[in-house]
Amino acid sequence: MPSRILKLRRPDQCARCATELAAGSQANWDADARAVTCLSCLVPPAPPGPASAPARQQPIDRGTPGASALREHERRKHNREQRTRHAHPHIGGLLLALRDEPQHELAFLRGARGEAAVAGSLEARTAGGPTVLLHDRRLPRGRGNIDHLAISPNGIFVIDAKDWKGKVSVSTPLFGKSKLLIAGRDRTKLIDGLDRQVAAVEVALGDAARSWPIQGVLCFTKADLPLLGTTKMRSHLLLYRKALAKRLNASGPFTLAQIDATARALAAALPPA
Repeated sequence: MPSRILKLRRPDQCARCATELAAGSQANWDADARAVTCLSCLVPPAPPGPASAPARQQPIDRGTPGASALREHERRKHNREQRTRHAHPHIGGLLLALRDEPQHELAFLRGARGEAAVAGSLEARTAGGPTVLLHDRRLPRGRGNIDHLAISPNGIFVIDAKDWKGKVSVSTPLFGKSKLLIAGRDRTKLIDGLDRQVAAVEVALGDAARSWPIQGVLCFTKADLPLLGTTKMRSHLLLYRKALAKRLNASGPFTLAQIDATARALAAALPPA
């Protein structure tokens, strides 16, 4: 007698997959074998289709080192030249040629060059490794920018590049707060800025921030750091480029996939400035 599909009068079990079948459910009854087969086992598996190529992810917009500082320098320079030419229509060009650029303009130009120098060094020293570098990232609500972000196997580094000269030290008096001194001047505001930048990265990562150690770094190109030991202030590191690159190249618990996913999340949350 050929097999046929019917409604079960009593509970039974599929002869192929051993699934329990309730009374009243439909199944295939093979009278010769006196066995029940569930309808799922009667459906032949779909033939495998052509293997689809994995979706290509868009490249990360890693930003341009010093781009926002350079734009600000050009904006200030242009405005100064326009004011001078407007105030002195006949000799404005001569006055501009004789006068040096003011310090507030040059500071942005030096800043842009410092960022480019740090980026170039880190890119070269980490080439071929898993670390992903992001440059000149905009902070939310117009609160400035982050010079560089490095997502490495041992954590995330928030890097503020400084092309400054002079001796660097941390003053820790018996009473009062510690101060960052560069060439004898109080530059503690740089550490305050790193505090805000690290906090912004934590917010950008959301819950994932609990899994990633986030380290602030002041990276100097020309200043004189202490010869022995590693200088820190409020847990932020004060390093040269070579020492920072060594940390970025060190092994750590984070995989290439984790680094890529986190770099993409940060690139989207903190776009180029």
